[in-house]
Amino acid sequence: MSQVINTLFNGLSLSSIILLTSLGLAITFGLMRVINMAHGEFVMVGAYITYVVQQLFVKYVPQSLFSLYYFAALIAAFLAAAILGCLLEKVVISRLYGREIDSLLATSGISLVLQQAARSIFGSQGVNVNAPSFLTGGLSVGGVTFSYNRIFIILLVAVTMAAMWFVIYRTNFGSQMRAVMQNRPMAQCLGINSRRVDNLTFGLGSGLAGIAGCSVALLGSIDSTVGQSYIVNSFIAVVLGGVGKLAGTVLGSGIIGFAGITIERFMSSSIAKALVLILIIVFLQKKPQGLFTIRSRSLDE
Repeated sequence: MSQVINTLFNGLSLSSIILLTSLGLAITFGLMRVINMAHGEFVMVGAYITYVVQQLFVKYVPQSLFSLYYFAALIAAFLAAAILGCLLEKVVISRLYGREIDSLLATSGISLVLQQAARSIFGSQGVNVNAPSFLTGGLSVGGVTFSYNRIFIILLVAVTMAAMWFVIYRTNFGSQMRAVMQNRPMAQCLGINSRRVDNLTFGLGSGLAGIAGCSVALLGSIDSTVGQSYIVNSFIAVVLGGVGKLAGTVLGSGIIGFAGITIERFMSSSIAKALVLILIIVFLQKKPQGLFTIRSRSLDE
């Protein structure tokens, strides 16, 4: 029973991390139809911003307040990634809407540029983030230890999901975003500034990737390729759940996380990843639109 509980917790933890990195893609790829191969680098930006904030707290903040650095890092990581995303959309992405291959190639090049910039600034060796005191150790229940940092990530994902649901479905900006996604010409006829919505939406998706990087920084060393470890699973989660559906992204991330951890119990991690990928490919052959589909006039025509 303890092994089963441990497997379930690890699956939930992995699913939460995949979901956190997928939320930004659910917006930029799912809602905006932009293939952003540099999304992993926004995760990297968030991770490095966490490291920078930690160093600033070490230098300029009393030791008794050091643990508060992580909350400051969450805000700074979101803002830094969001601003960078807005700039990228303004300068590059806005010129490539409707040209998927061009946007894929352009963002792939930007990905390489950002990775090299990180190596130039922070070096090729990885850097480490020290977890705040309230996230060290774990909770032992019945012979199973639940690490505090993974519990915190699970709670952070829940809060982020609730905030995203509120923004998308309960705010004026969310209504405009969904209107532009479903029928851009009609939204423009109703007076919605689609260019402004595009820019802010891309910035929001990038900022969520920054929060993901802040969380990933708690789990291991940070280097210029840290985002690449999660980007493939994130794309798969968005496609599996149904492009443009937030609930589908949640379910897709859960399937990938739990399936990977369960298969890994009986086989090696590399074989587990391959089997999960094969199963998803077979599923998408039968249902290419994913688990959920969006119904709108523009899609029905």
